Amino acid sequence: MVNTLGYNNYMGSDLDIFVDPFFLGFERLNHVVDSFHKTYNEQNKYPVYNVVRKDEDNYIVQVAVTGFSKEDIEITVNDQDLVIKGNAEKDDTVEFIHKGIATRAFTRTFALGEYMEVTGAKLENGLLSVNVERIIPEDKKPKTIKIK
Repeated sequence: MVNTLGYNNYMGSDLDIFVDPFFLGFERLNHVVDSFHKTYNEQNKYPVYNVVRKDEDNYIVQVAVTGFSKEDIEITVNDQDLVIKGNAEKDDTVEFIHKGIATRAFTRTFALGEYMEVTGAKLENGLLSVNVERIIPEDKKPKTIKIK
C-alpha cells in the first residue's frame, strides 16, 4: 500500500509517522501498535462515544449512557487518564419482554495530552458530555522576543 507521500505503508497502517523516511526501523513497532489498536477496539465497543473538537483547545467527549442516571456514573482524572465508569442498579421489579437498551457496567478510559484538563460534565437525554480543555500555563506559552 502506498500513502499520499509515495512511501510504502507497512501492513496498511494509517500511522503516518512510521512511514516517514527519517524513522528507520520502526516498521515492526508500527505493526505492533496497529494490531493492538485493532484488537482493543474490537473488544471495547460499549458504550459508544464521540470526540468532538470545538476549536484548537476545546474538546467534548460524548458517551451514550441511555438508562444510566447521574448517580450511576463516575468520572475521574487519574494521572493523564480520563476514566468514565458506569454501573446501573438492576431493577428486579421490572419484567422485560425485550431488553434492547444495555445498562451493563462499563469503564472507558481516554488518554489526556499535556495540559489537558477536564473542565465540566453534563448528562442530558442519555448523552454524557465531558468538556476537556487545553490550558497552557503562561510560562509555557510561546514568547516573542523583541530585537533591540
